Amino acid sequence: MYCEFFGFSEKPFTITPNPLFMFLSSIHREAFARLLYGVDSHAGFITLTGEVGTGKTTMLRTLLTQLDPEKYRSALIFNPCMSGEQLLENICREFGIVAAEKDRFNYLEALNHFLLEQNLAGRTVVLVIDEAQNLAPDVLEQVRMISNLETERDKLIQIILAGQPELDVVLNRHDLRQLKQRITVRCSLTPMKLSDTHDYINYRLKVSGSRIPGLFSRKSVRQIYRFSGGIPRLINVACEQALVMAWTQESLSVTPEISSQVLSELRPKVEHSGFWSRITHWLFAGK
Repeated sequence: MYCEFFGFSEKPFTITPNPLFMFLSSIHREAFARLLYGVDSHAGFITLTGEVGTGKTTMLRTLLTQLDPEKYRSALIFNPCMSGEQLLENICREFGIVAAEKDRFNYLEALNHFLLEQNLAGRTVVLVIDEAQNLAPDVLEQVRMISNLETERDKLIQIILAGQPELDVVLNRHDLRQLKQRITVRCSLTPMKLSDTHDYINYRLKVSGSRIPGLFSRKSVRQIYRFSGGIPRLINVACEQALVMAWTQESLSVTPEISSQVLSELRPKVEHSGFWSRITHWLFAGK
C-alpha cells in the first residue's frame, strides 16, 4: 500500500503489540525498570496497571523477549476469564508441564515439582497474567496460593499481574487483603507527554526504515497529541490514517491540513458513521 511510496520496510503504526517497536518514554522507562527489578530481585508479586492503549501488553512482550531462556522460564496468560482450575491447567500447559491427573491437586503438585527443578537449576520462573482486572476474586485467591510455592529462602515463581486501573479496585477488596499485602513492586503506565509523543512517532518511523526527514510536521504532531492525549494506541491509529491520506494525495509529508482532516474524521460524531465504527473496532481490538 503506502509502504513502497514512503520507503517503509513495514507499517510503522500497527496497533498489534510488537516488541520491535517498543519505545521507552520517560514514563515507560521507569515502569520497565521496575518490572526488571521485581523479576530479578524475586519480589514474588508485581503489578502493572495502565489505561487502555498505554502499551502494557507491548511492554510485557518486550520484557519476556529480553529474558535469557537459559536463566528464565516464562509464561504469558492472555485470557484470564476462567476458573481457578482452568487457570492452573493453562499455566501448566504454557510451561509444558504434564500433570498425572486433570484436577486442581495434581496441577499444583506438578507445578510445584517443576518450580523446584527450575530453582535447583538456577532458573527464575516468571508468570505473566494480562488483563488481570477480569480475574474473579476466587481465581485471584488461587493465584495467591500459587505464590505460596516457595523454599525457606526464596519465592519459586515471580507473578506479574497486568491490567487496567480497575485491577487496583479489585485488589482493594477486603477478602483479597492477603494478596494485596504480598505485592511488593507496583508499576503504572500513564499517557505520554508532547515531547515523548514526538519522539515516539519518529522512533516508529525510523524502525520502519523511513528516510524522509520531517515526515510528520511539528504542528501535525501537536494536533495528534491533543487528539490522543498521549495514549500510544490512539497515536498509532491517527498516524496510520494520516499516512494513508498523505499517500492518496501523493504527499511526502503529513501536513497540518492532512492531519486536521484525518482527526476530524476520527472524532466521534453524535451519530457514528461506518468509518468511525471501523476505527472503534481497531482501537479496542488490541491490548
